[in-house]
Amino acid sequence: MAKILVIDDDPLMQQTIRRILERDTHEVHTANDGHDGVALLGARRYDLIITDIMMPRQEGIETIRSIREQANGLPILAISGGGSLGCGDVLSAATMLGANDALPKPFNARELIAKVRSLLPANTPAA
Repeated sequence: MAKILVIDDDPLMQQTIRRILERDTHEVHTANDGHDGVALLGARRYDLIITDIMMPRQEGIETIRSIREQANGLPILAISGGGSLGCGDVLSAATMLGANDALPKPFNARELIAKVRSLLPANTPAA
């Protein structure tokens, strides 16, 4: 079971991701923005971070940079619908600046689980 932190300002998206990943036997914690997510990272150990890019207070690119400063080897999955910029440009920037992979919104459960499993360290304990 991996410990995963989901950072997204949309409560429905948080709940959806949590449900999908908990069914895949992961422990999931959530944060409403990058500022809160980075604070949680300082208090706990995670195996993977999933972060939205377009958020208030501290957006995803800044969040990715902060995570890299604290835990450089921690896998990060960037997610975004892209807003007015388009998700391709936003997610490309996220991967160039430190995210290990990206997933455009909307996505389905299979796509999310496949990305998560590909990013988890091989030694992550199974449930």
